[in-house]
Amino acid sequence: MSRGLGDVYKRQILFTGVMIFTLASCGKKAQDTPTEPATETQAATETQAAEKVEMPTETEAVTEVVTEAAKDTQQTEAQQEEQTAEQQDEEKNNSGENNSSYQYVERASYENGESVSLNPSWQYADHSAINSGCAVMYKATANRKNIVVGVNAGHGTSGGTSVKTLCHPDGSAKTTGGTTGAGATKAVAVSGGMSFNDGTPESSVTLRMAQILKDKLLAAGYDVLMVRDGSDVQLDNVARTVICNNAADCHIALHWDGDGLSYDKGCFYISVPGGIKGMEPVASHWQQHDALGASLIEGLRAHGAKINGNGSMAIDLTQTSYSTVPSVDVELGNACSDHSDATLENLADGLVQGVEGYF
Repeated sequence: MSRGLGDVYKRQILFTGVMIFTLASCGKKAQDTPTEPATETQAATETQAAEKVEMPTETEAVTEVVTEAAKDTQQTEAQQEEQTAEQQDEEKNNSGENNSSYQYVERASYENGESVSLNPSWQYADHSAINSGCAVMYKATANRKNIVVGVNAGHGTSGGTSVKTLCHPDGSAKTTGGTTGAGATKAVAVSGGMSFNDGTPESSVTLRMAQILKDKLLAAGYDVLMVRDGSDVQLDNVARTVICNNAADCHIALHWDGDGLSYDKGCFYISVPGGIKGMEPVASHWQQHDALGASLIEGLRAHGAKINGNGSMAIDLTQTSYSTVPSVDVELGNACSDHSDATLENLADGLVQGVEGYF
């Protein structure tokens, strides 16, 4: 090898070594050199980036506040509406607007055994045609509840079918059939009732039922206004109703249905038909009438009495058309029903339970 070529090789090797050393040094410097402080522009940019990641925008923050406020407002409004509804219900119960709840009314006081006759000044008294008779007040002697239950033994007014009275206080026509057909404006003052299959008149059984019920109500602490206290009372349906309106806290008329069926269909109460619910005094009291009837049926059911269908039948009656206290006609069966004292005792127990449930 010539000296010149050898020098060239030496220079190439030296150059290559320098390059390798330089590159290695540069790599090491990049790793070992500490990071220089960021400029103000870089710091601001990094701060903004962090804010974008970690903090909501001003619009998002406002939206979140408004949303939370709306939720709070909705909850507050819902609570206020609930409280208002509860207050209204309570006010209705206290004021008597909720007609299914009984409202106690101060009434004239009568002594035990005192006769109660129709006062001509009482509302609707002038609509009565037969009113020379009297009801009788009986007072409980123990566990007194200061509640008077009017017990009306259906029928039992001689001459009642020969006289008629207005079906409704305003003279409007009946909306359903019954003893008197739909469309009539007048009905017999007191119907004669049916006879049981054994020939016993309904009026005799209703009186016996009323006497048994009276004794059980008195024992339970209720006073009892016996609307008919004997085989005959000269009080028509209007007079009986008006007396109960003014001397009793409720009015329960006792009947058995003259439906002509060949089987015992069971007990039910006469509910108020829709056609007269807008007529006064029905409009102000029909819910009380139906509530009392439903409670009586539940009491009868609890004592094993047979119940007809759903326990009610809507019929336009003179009684409920004139009533201003909770008032109901309860049908305790029909001509096929057993009417022995044992059965009547059980029915009376059910009716007392129904009265207690209502009050």
